[in-house]
Amino acid sequence: MIFNKETAKKTAEVLLQVNAIKLSPKEPFTWASGWKSPIYCDNRIILSFPTIRNYIRETMGKHIERQYGKPDVIAGVATGAIGIGMLVAEYLGLPFIYVRPDAKGHGRKNQIEGFVEGGQNVVVVEDLISTGKSSLNAVKALREAGVNVKGMVAIFTYGFDVAVENFKKENILLHTLSSYENLLEKALETKYITEKELKTLSEWNNNPSEWDVN
Repeated sequence: MIFNKETAKKTAEVLLQVNAIKLSPKEPFTWASGWKSPIYCDNRIILSFPTIRNYIRETMGKHIERQYGKPDVIAGVATGAIGIGMLVAEYLGLPFIYVRPDAKGHGRKNQIEGFVEGGQNVVVVEDLISTGKSSLNAVKALREAGVNVKGMVAIFTYGFDVAVENFKKENILLHTLSSYENLLEKALETKYITEKELKTLSEWNNNPSEWDVN
């Protein structure tokens, strides 16, 4: 669920401004899942633009306090959300940790990096939600460490049904600053995409696992 329409539109606007969104309908990207996609979103690009990263940091920080109260710790999901997670934690004056996809194979063999204690309240920060699998893997690691995961906040979601089901199954509340639907609205409004491209992008989003460029 998005926080509100105004935030969703503004966030979509800034993502388009810095070209965090890449479109390639004729030569689609291949995701790690094997899905073909005419769009690729890389929110890490916002870290290179101080004004925009500050907007994301402050907006996300304020919404976390409003939605969840002030948690004990902010957790970022490696690697994409480490940067923005640190910025949000700094804005809120809170400790920061991050969660690896798997435990390291050497040293202390940590999956969670940083200091957190059992029973502490944690809000997880993500940059992007697709199927939700990697995000929920981080939640699982945190729960196994005995912390209370109050919810997750992300910059952007594709809004896939599979993600909605995955979060529901794990009983995790997800809020995002913006969504695929809002992004397409803003992209068409600003002529970032054409009506033809909008049709292609909408068709893909309706059935991403089966979509074919042909």
